[in-house]
Amino acid sequence: MHRQHRPSHEAGAPRAPRSGIRWSLLLLLSVAQLMVILDISAVNVALPDIAKDLDIARTDIGWTITSYSLIFGSLLLFGGRTADLLGRRRIFFAGLAVFTASSLGTALAGDATMLFAARAGQGLGAAMLSPAALSIITSSFHGADRAKALGVWGAVGGAGAAIGVLLGGVLTELVDWRAIFFINLPVGVVVATGATRILPADQSRPQWRGLDLRGALLATASLGALVYALSQAQTAGWTSTQTLGLSAAALAGLGAFAALELRARRPLLRVQRLADRAVGGGFVLMLAAAAVLFGSFLLSSLYLQNVLGTGALETGLGFLPFAVAIAVGLHAAQHLISHAGVRVPLTAGFAVAAVGMLLLSGVDRHGSYVADVLPGMLVAGLGLGIVLVAVAVSVLTGAADHETGMLSGLNTTGHEIGGSLGIALLATIATGPGAAAGLADGIGDAFLVAGVIAAAASAAALVVLPPALTFLPKLADAPRVAVH
Repeated sequence: MHRQHRPSHEAGAPRAPRSGIRWSLLLLLSVAQLMVILDISAVNVALPDIAKDLDIARTDIGWTITSYSLIFGSLLLFGGRTADLLGRRRIFFAGLAVFTASSLGTALAGDATMLFAARAGQGLGAAMLSPAALSIITSSFHGADRAKALGVWGAVGGAGAAIGVLLGGVLTELVDWRAIFFINLPVGVVVATGATRILPADQSRPQWRGLDLRGALLATASLGALVYALSQAQTAGWTSTQTLGLSAAALAGLGAFAALELRARRPLLRVQRLADRAVGGGFVLMLAAAAVLFGSFLLSSLYLQNVLGTGALETGLGFLPFAVAIAVGLHAAQHLISHAGVRVPLTAGFAVAAVGMLLLSGVDRHGSYVADVLPGMLVAGLGLGIVLVAVAVSVLTGAADHETGMLSGLNTTGHEIGGSLGIALLATIATGPGAAAGLADGIGDAFLVAGVIAAAASAAALVVLPPALTFLPKLADAPRVAVH
C-alpha cells in the first residue's frame, strides 16, 4: 500500500497495525488512559479517609491532588514531543512502567511525604503514557475511522472521570482507599502484556538530538507555575502576591516559549499550528470543556457529601447517570461530526452543557439528589459528551504523522490546565466569602458561573472553528500511515 513520507528526524511512528487489530489496540490504549483518568477522579472521594489514616492536616491533604496534577500538567508537551522523536512505543511503555510502580508506592505510603512523592511519580508516568497512547491512536487510524477512534478516547476522558468517582466510592467504603492504587498493578500488567503483542515496534532509533531541551525546560517551568498558582489560589487568595506573581511569571514564560519555538529548528511545539482554526480554536475550547467538566464533578461531589450528607459509596453511585449521559453524547457526536464537522457539534454541545449547569444552579440545602442533581447531570453529561469528542477531533484530525505526539500533548495539556482552572475558580466561588449564606448557595452560584463559561464557549465555537465545508474534506483525508 501507499507509504507516506516521514521526515528523517521522526522516530515515533511504528508500523501501523493491520486494520484487523487496530480496534483491539484502541481498546487496550483506552484501558491505559482510563487508569490515568480514574486516579484523578477516584482520589477525590477518598481524601477524608486518606487524611485520617495518614494523619494529614486538612490544609495539606489537597497536595494529594496537586502533586499529581502539577507534574502531569507541566510535562505533557514534553511527553508528547518525546513520543514523536524517541518512539511512541518506547515512551508508552516507559510511562506505563513509571505509573504502575508509582501506584504501588502510593498504595504503600505510610506518611504524607511518601504519598505526595509517589503521586508525583504517577503524574510523571501519566505525562509520558497519555500523549504517547493518543499519538499511537491518531497515527493508526485515518479518515472516518480516526474520528471514531478519537470519539472513544474523548469518552474515556469524560465518562471515565465519572466512573472514577464511583470506583473511588466503592473501593474506599467497601475495601480501603489503598485499593484505588493497588488495582493499577494488575491492570498495568495486563496492558503491558497486551501491548507487547499487538503494538508494533518503533521503526527508527531514538533521535535524542532532536529534543528541544531549552523549550522543554521553559514550557515545563511555566506550565508548572501556572498549575501551582491555580491549585493554591483558593488558599492563598486570587489577589495574593503568590497567585498574581506566579501567574504573571507563567504567562511571561509561555510567551518566551512561543518566541523561542518560532526560531527553533526542531521545536517542542510548532506554534504556527495554532493558527489553524481547528487546532488553535479546539485548544481554547478544550480549556473551557475541561473547566466545566472537572468543576462540575467537584461541585456535585461537594453538594452530595457536604450538603446532603451522602457517603462515599452513595456519592459514587450518584455519578453513574453522568457517565451514561456522556456515553450517549459520544454516540451522538460521532454522527454529528461526520455530517457537520466540528463547529455545529461544539456549539450545540456547549449550549446543552450550559442548560445542564443552569439546572444544577438551583440546588439548595433542603434539596434532594433526584430533584436537584439528576436532571442537570443528565443534560450536562449529554452536552459534555458531544464536546469532548468534537474537541479531540478538531485538534487532531489534521495531524501529520510526524506531529501526532506534539498535538496529542497539546490536546491533553488543554484538558489538564483547563481542569485545574475550573476546579480553582469554581471551588473559590462555592466555598469563599461570597458563600457565607451557606455552602449550598455558594455551590449554586458556582454552577451558574460554569453555565456562563459553557455558554461563552458555545458562542466562541461559532467564531473560531472552521465551517464544515473546509473541515469535512480534511476529516475524510486524515493522513494515512504505512500499512504492512
